[in-house]
Amino acid sequence: MRKLPRILIVEDEPAIAELIAVNLRHNGFQPIWVADGDMAQREISEVLPDAILLDWMLPGHSGLLLARRWRADPRTKAVPILMITARGDEPDKIAGLDAGADDYITKPFSTQELLARIRAVLRRRAPEQVADSVAIGELRLDAATHRVTHRAQPLKLGPTEYKLLHFLMKHSERVHSRGQLLDKIWGDHVYIEERTVDVHVKRLREALGDAGVMVETVRGAGYRLTSQPQSA
Repeated sequence: MRKLPRILIVEDEPAIAELIAVNLRHNGFQPIWVADGDMAQREISEVLPDAILLDWMLPGHSGLLLARRWRADPRTKAVPILMITARGDEPDKIAGLDAGADDYITKPFSTQELLARIRAVLRRRAPEQVADSVAIGELRLDAATHRVTHRAQPLKLGPTEYKLLHFLMKHSERVHSRGQLLDKIWGDHVYIEERTVDVHVKRLREALGDAGVMVETVRGAGYRLTSQPQSA
């Protein structure tokens, strides 16, 4: 029997949590509801979920704090997190993404939007099927072992940053628009905003350290990875 994807709902409003849970259950998911961060942590410690729906405003620890904590923990760093909140301004969205959320859902939202976003992050979590390696200068990515090194030193990348780097390295020196990157990295991006690309490029540069300068911004066009970055 096929295992249903386990979705942890961290939401302190019972009516909203129940509505989400019912819709998930009717669409092939296994929802688990908890009302605060402590309960969520206990649940995660017992069974790792396939994705987390995380409310921003929670009693005790906020959703932002929980997202940062789970992203910093090696056991949970790859679990997709979708932040749910009524705060729809761009600075709030960027704060949620910077805290480690993979996506951002603004209340009120439709059932179809929620399901589409969950399916999208689960698709992105699927491992790379192409087992190859590519090197640009002293930056090397080995898809078979899922490792990235620069000057022979290992680098730690999140799953989305890894896929973004893999694509840029496979198509180095070419300029890719935000829309093109959304198509290639996120796939069905009907609910994903282009600003999301900027956030993940920022994270990628930070993770690459000294090699971050290889990811260039081409004003008015997009991004490219180059072996000959322009000097600052």
